[in-house]
Amino acid sequence: MNLFVLIGVAVVMAALRFARLNMLGWLAAWWVGVYVGVQYGIDPPMPASIVNMFMGIVTVALLTYMASDSTRLADTIRPIVRFMVEKKFKVPLVIVVLALPALVGFRVYVRMSQGVSAPVFGRTVHPAPPSTISFKGTQIDLVGGHNPYRELETSDPTAFATHLVNGRRVYHENCVFCHGDRMEGDGIYAHVLDPIPANFSDAGTIAQLQETYLFWRIAKGAPGLPEESGPWASAMPAWEEFLTEEEIWDVILYLYDYTGQRPRAREAH
Repeated sequence: MNLFVLIGVAVVMAALRFARLNMLGWLAAWWVGVYVGVQYGIDPPMPASIVNMFMGIVTVALLTYMASDSTRLADTIRPIVRFMVEKKFKVPLVIVVLALPALVGFRVYVRMSQGVSAPVFGRTVHPAPPSTISFKGTQIDLVGGHNPYRELETSDPTAFATHLVNGRRVYHENCVFCHGDRMEGDGIYAHVLDPIPANFSDAGTIAQLQETYLFWRIAKGAPGLPEESGPWASAMPAWEEFLTEEEIWDVILYLYDYTGQRPRAREAH
């Protein structure tokens, strides 16, 4: 996250408490503050479609807060009514009435005038991983390494089941929103993403990959993708910033267990 932006937003919102804003001003300030925080305070930036969806939710929440109390509702409507009916606001009102549709029309024109350009190169769905990655100071071997909890599947089924339970928790707290309840890439956010999330139940995804490959993709996310995986803008976060090493290995176990897939065996040399 960009702490300078987030701290700046917090300072401005705190300073506005001394500005004696009316309810309409506070609603506008909160909307702008949240937008600035989401748009510029998160690194890597979220796709525009996600930002638009999130701000739609924020707008509904602010309107609900306003309408839930008659005093707040009256305080919000009063300056709008004054602006529309009082003669001293006649010129600004005319400007607003003319400017709003003009701005909307200009935005539509700009978008329709943009040409569609083909990607400069083809996208590799499963790009080649590096030989090792650094995870919170620990080196993870992606070539010769393995899931340290996979062997429990046969040596200690009870302990293995515990890791599966933890993996299920991690998935449903973090991954389900994009990859879906059935891991078919159809979560509630899926269809506003480009590319859409992977369908883990498809035999062409995790069944073709080793578990260390999944660890790399989960840990590093879209920021860790090599150039060959472009030009699409994956929204996959770098989960190493939020999850422990054990949590990532556990959710990998859960992905394979739930879908009935098996990880790709290491090739003999």
